[in-house]
Amino acid sequence: MAMMWCSGQVPLNERFYLDSLATKTQRAATDSLKAMANFELSQFWAYKDSLKSEKYLEQGKRLSRNSPYLKIVAQYYEAYLIVPTQQDRSEKMYRDVETQLLLYPKKDAFLLRAKAWYEYGIIQFKKDNYDVLTEIVFNKCIPLAQKAGSNAFLGTSYLILANIFKNVAQYEKAETYCLKAIGYLKKEKASSGELISAYHALAENYTLSGQNPKARVLLDEIRQLLAPYPESEYLLDYYAAEGLYFTVGDQFKNALASIEKGITLSEKLKIPYKEQRLLLQKFYASYYIKDFEQAKSVLQYLMKKPPMMKLSVNRLQLYHGMAITHKSLGKMVLAYDWLERYSKLSDSVAQSKLKTEVNALELKYKDTEKQKEINKLKVNNIQAALAARNNRLINWLLGSVSLFLLIVAAFSFLYYRNNRKLLAQKELSYRQHLNELEQQQQLQYSQAMLEGEEQERRRLARDLHDGLGGMLAGAKINLSGQLENPRSENQRENLQKVIGQLDSSVTELRRIAHNMMPENLLNFGLKTALKDLCETLMTTRTKIEFQALEIDAPIPEQTQINIYRIVQEMLANAIRHADATKILLQCSRNNDVFFITQEDNGKGFDLGSAHTEAGTGLQNIRNRVGFLKGKIEIESTINEGTVINIELHVD
Repeated sequence: MAMMWCSGQVPLNERFYLDSLATKTQRAATDSLKAMANFELSQFWAYKDSLKSEKYLEQGKRLSRNSPYLKIVAQYYEAYLIVPTQQDRSEKMYRDVETQLLLYPKKDAFLLRAKAWYEYGIIQFKKDNYDVLTEIVFNKCIPLAQKAGSNAFLGTSYLILANIFKNVAQYEKAETYCLKAIGYLKKEKASSGELISAYHALAENYTLSGQNPKARVLLDEIRQLLAPYPESEYLLDYYAAEGLYFTVGDQFKNALASIEKGITLSEKLKIPYKEQRLLLQKFYASYYIKDFEQAKSVLQYLMKKPPMMKLSVNRLQLYHGMAITHKSLGKMVLAYDWLERYSKLSDSVAQSKLKTEVNALELKYKDTEKQKEINKLKVNNIQAALAARNNRLINWLLGSVSLFLLIVAAFSFLYYRNNRKLLAQKELSYRQHLNELEQQQQLQYSQAMLEGEEQERRRLARDLHDGLGGMLAGAKINLSGQLENPRSENQRENLQKVIGQLDSSVTELRRIAHNMMPENLLNFGLKTALKDLCETLMTTRTKIEFQALEIDAPIPEQTQINIYRIVQEMLANAIRHADATKILLQCSRNNDVFFITQEDNGKGFDLGSAHTEAGTGLQNIRNRVGFLKGKIEIESTINEGTVINIELHVD
């Protein structure tokens, strides 16, 4: 899925927008307003008609010659115009604009600084520097947009974050930021182009995360918003999102129909990159209906297009597509060659590092926001202490004025005492709030560690299966080809022995990859995955009975993974350490509470032993139970067996 970004969003009603700006260039009250109208027209035409864009830019510059501030603004729009042809110069100009605007502490300047940082970040994105763009949005764009009071640009900033997390398969976080973006954009203008883009991003995210019914509802809403604009550029994103929806839903003919509509419109509007994005969707639909020749033709066309090949994430999809297409066509040598290109380009360590860096930047941003709140509470606490001190001084003065005011002093003393109690209660409340915030931070760090561990398991499983597994399969294909014309019978026997060893290696590799990240859990749910786990671990010596009661209700994917890891560790301990021959595993659910009970007839262990408490397996179980706000009880008797009861909160 090629990534969308939100640079230079166009309005839905282009004709009205252009007429309005054209009127301002002629009739606006001041040269400054006329200049700004020309600059906005220049930005609108920058990627459609560069000559027209340059004409409006020069008109804006002439009208700005007497204003130092507008001269800086002109540099911003010039940088936007020259990005396609002079990217390095444009990059430098955005940084210069941001530096010069530091002298203007006003809302317009804050917003333009945010936009300059944003466009600079988009250039970094085009260079595959996702982490730089993420850091810029969190630490520059959002704070400056908040200072400027711009709901529209806050929405744009959160939307690019949603696309970044969607692109690295962090779908829950992508959904969170999509909904934030939509919330801010609705405050600004309900039918704006940015809002349509946010709906498209959310619809694609729902589809990619396995929530196609939600995607359909959203696509229908988008279609209604776009109905008055039959040639809107945003229809291209709609057809791409709908094509993805139909492809994931195995409705490949419908997918091709939507994609063809989008391609026809993109050719008419002359927007090549969006046409290429639609063609990439056409490849997947063609491949799944087994029209492999058409799928190959689409890939070959896209690989000749610089905008598509510029980003490594697009090249990865094209190389992988060529590999699987040639395999389906029976051209194993070419398939192996394309798989090698894909493997060389697919730096999984870098991808894992990218996810880690993006999540770390998000966590750092949230910690900064929490620290601001903590500092605010500390200031309030100090102010409360100063207020108490002032009250004591006032009461002392009143008591010393004269005996005549003794009664008044008594009342003041009572007031002071009550007020001190109230202040003490407030201080206690502040401290409790601080403790809660610190606990939240610890929980987030724990969550980040567990997510990092699971992401690494996913990465290693994918690398073993797709990378090394593909290499072993390729080696087997080449050796099998040698069997057709062996030099001698002895060579044939040796080749067959090597092929048999390769088959065993592939089987063992798949077992390891499945153990690290079981596909059944992701594809068929927790109940099926646990049942398969039990069956996998059973031997003629060890019998495992698995009982499940009402655990089919939806549970978040990360929570399912944690439950699976807990059960996996419990079974491993019972088999490996307790030498159990009979194990009973029961899983049930009551509303938001998930129960796990395991009984075995193993040799048991001493719960008070230091060695037991320090054991890595038991500690891993306790960590995951604590993360899910649950509790664990263990009863074990030497030579009689062990019973483990666990309650987890899965809401």
